[in-house]
Amino acid sequence: MALEITDANFEEVVLKSDKPVLVDFWAEWCGPCRMVGPSVDEISKEYEGKAIVGKVNVDNNPQISTQFGIRNIPALLYFKDGQVVDKQVGAVPKSVLAQKLDKQL
Repeated sequence: MALEITDANFEEVVLKSDKPVLVDFWAEWCGPCRMVGPSVDEISKEYEGKAIVGKVNVDNNPQISTQFGIRNIPALLYFKDGQVVDKQVGAVPKSVLAQKLDKQL
């Protein structure tokens, strides 16, 4: 299961991570988010120990969503050394998400 990332723990979990981080910005009411969610959870298991995979509920964490200019969801941001290095907006196959994460390893 992907980590729950919040306004409160974002800096610690994402920006200070020594591993690549995939962050899924989503909401309960978003249909495409529900399609991507299971893939993100599978990736979190498959990359355990190699990367951090987490989810930010945009309705509950407006500060992070605003900070990174999230206007469309699902939005998946890839971080390395505290910087956004790649992103994917919209529902895509799990293989696309994994491929982008592989590039950061």
